[in-house]
Amino acid sequence: MLSEALRLIRVFHDLKQHELADRLGLSKSHISELESGKKAPSMDVIQRYSDEFHIPASSILFFSESLENPSKAKRAKSAIAGKVLQFLQLVEAKTANGEA
Repeated sequence: MLSEALRLIRVFHDLKQHELADRLGLSKSHISELESGKKAPSMDVIQRYSDEFHIPASSILFFSESLENPSKAKRAKSAIAGKVLQFLQLVEAKTANGEA
């Protein structure tokens, strides 16, 4: 979920991967690997996103918790995080189609 959240943050701000890479001081390939889930972001990278987009790091980390053997609270958190991502994906699709 964290990789998709990072991608949606970038897309919401209408940035290409190379533009975000320049802003964060990372390579485009690193951004691509983060967004595809091939690499996990370090706390330094999370903080860079937080600073760049004025989003609390805790809000970004909300999507990162491992949900193996989830308790009721973790299942609820997972469901909420999933719904937030679905909503952001819907907004992204409507924006791409010129509906927003």
